[in-house]
Amino acid sequence: MEIRQLQSLIKLVECNFSVTKAADEMFLVQSAVSQHLKKLEQELGAELFVRRGKRLTGLTQMGKQVAGHARVTLAAVNSIRAIGHDHINQDEGTLRIGSTHTQARYVLPPVIKAFNHAYPRVELQIHQGTPRQLVQWAINEEIDLSICTEELAESTQLTNIPCYRWNRSLITLADHPLLSIAKLSLADLCDYPLITYVYGFTGRRTFSDTFTRASLNPHVVLSAADTNIIKTYVQEEMGVGIIASMALDDREDENFISRDVSHLFPWEISRIAYINDKFLRQYEKTFIDLFLDYVKRSEDNKFQRLD
Repeated sequence: MEIRQLQSLIKLVECNFSVTKAADEMFLVQSAVSQHLKKLEQELGAELFVRRGKRLTGLTQMGKQVAGHARVTLAAVNSIRAIGHDHINQDEGTLRIGSTHTQARYVLPPVIKAFNHAYPRVELQIHQGTPRQLVQWAINEEIDLSICTEELAESTQLTNIPCYRWNRSLITLADHPLLSIAKLSLADLCDYPLITYVYGFTGRRTFSDTFTRASLNPHVVLSAADTNIIKTYVQEEMGVGIIASMALDDREDENFISRDVSHLFPWEISRIAYINDKFLRQYEKTFIDLFLDYVKRSEDNKFQRLD
């Protein structure tokens, strides 16, 4: 059994069982990938794929088991290679960070700046995606580190590090009636159209569950994955924005009035995660340390460190 056979198997699964696409992404001819898969089945003495004619359409039960072990094996191979690279040259390489827009735009800039100063010859890539994508990318080792709030803690295939707590703020234009209320309630928010995050992003599930537990039905007129989009439509007077407090920006939000609403909603925890048993190169460890140190030292009340 060869590593390249396992690589072809996993790439085929990732490419929705298109041998042509898998070959393209591996920079191989289609016949080479087909040969890898054929030899793997021959060696195991059983079919790994569900077939419809000549087309591969899925994995058999045994195929699913083999694919699971293949991922673990390839992760171990990648760690072995990383050990070698780290021994030869600790100061060069590529660090792939998976992040949601909110983390990348409002939290990571000072961390990335410090990292670049420490490792100027390491290329840092930011891959933005949904929390679910960030989990899968980390499991598939398409990224090195994932940073977000949702999903990461729920995966048994990832090691996750809690980083900080955050909550929400209300943003609206001046003279909005809500601003005259001394202590806002959930019921107060239900009197006006709201603009907030889509499901799967930046605590939307907790947001909705909070209203449900209070037997309230908020009028969410628009939702988006990007905080800047929410701010745009608040500016257009479509509704009141409920955003992560860490996404407040004094330089850009001068047209808005913000109010802390952390007394209304549970606190969320953002995390860094990577695949279990991954060998962390020195610069990957440094990035994590810089992130945690930034949170620890920050005097910004938009998020709180975990004690």
